[in-house]
Amino acid sequence: MKCLVSGATGFIGRHLCQRLQARGDFVIALSRSGATLANGVPTLAIDLAQDMPDREVLRGVGVVFHLAGIAHQKADPADYTALNENATLQLARECAAAGVARFVFLSSVKAMGPAAGFAARSERDGTQPHDAYGYSKWRAEQQLQAEFAEHAMAVVILRPALVYGNCAKGNLALLAKGVTAGLPRPPALGARSMVALEDLVDLLCIVAEVPVQGVQKWIVTDGQQYSTRRVYDHLRQVTGKGAGRAWLPVTAWRLAAALLDCRPGSSSGATWDKLFGTELYSNQAVLAQTPWRPRYRLEDLAGSDMSAQEHMP
Repeated sequence: MKCLVSGATGFIGRHLCQRLQARGDFVIALSRSGATLANGVPTLAIDLAQDMPDREVLRGVGVVFHLAGIAHQKADPADYTALNENATLQLARECAAAGVARFVFLSSVKAMGPAAGFAARSERDGTQPHDAYGYSKWRAEQQLQAEFAEHAMAVVILRPALVYGNCAKGNLALLAKGVTAGLPRPPALGARSMVALEDLVDLLCIVAEVPVQGVQKWIVTDGQQYSTRRVYDHLRQVTGKGAGRAWLPVTAWRLAAALLDCRPGSSSGATWDKLFGTELYSNQAVLAQTPWRPRYRLEDLAGSDMSAQEHMP
């Protein structure tokens, strides 16, 4: 199959390109910088916020995996709109005009807005997001739904929870540094959904081929619930430190989180929520409607490189 991958040099994109090439697919890789893939092949340099690939590049492509987007940076809201929202819709239009059969958009659970409670949420349990990142992903989803619900080109929208794997930057890497520095064992509070990078790449390959009409949305998690304590305990284990001691009281954790919220750009309660909030999502729909099954839990990954990219819980 002839595939196109945007965001090809990112945390997820480079692994997807490697998997597609390994199974014999022809891959057209796009990135903003034009950097090379792991096999030394350069990517096609296109800033999708400014320009689109030539339509001839899209001719004969069976599936487009649109992974490019702004996630980690505290960007200007206009930048989120330009790349995460407007570029997504425009690329989908270009794909449809070129006869691409399937457009796979990597969105995020953040497109579902804030949760009303602590129960695991399904695809039907969304609210309008309040933050610029989640809002841009939500707007992109809304516009894809409106424009392609009756279109010949099928659109698959995947909403992954936090994606964990090796050699990435993110909150797990920061927690790993804390474990190395002697951080005490956190309290047993909160729970979050996550998914392994390898499992997400598996699903991306699967949804390129499963029967789909119109627009289909799926949440992607490994079905586990991860507290900061569970992650901490695992990091202690893989670094050979043994069990940690929970000598810091909850009130002290609250105070430390509040002090971190005093940093420029932070908001009240943000640090506590990241550490001990509950944000759970259900993968039952994707399990019922595809042959995909998650193969990994966080504990199946070992080594001090283990970290995560937020997509963006």
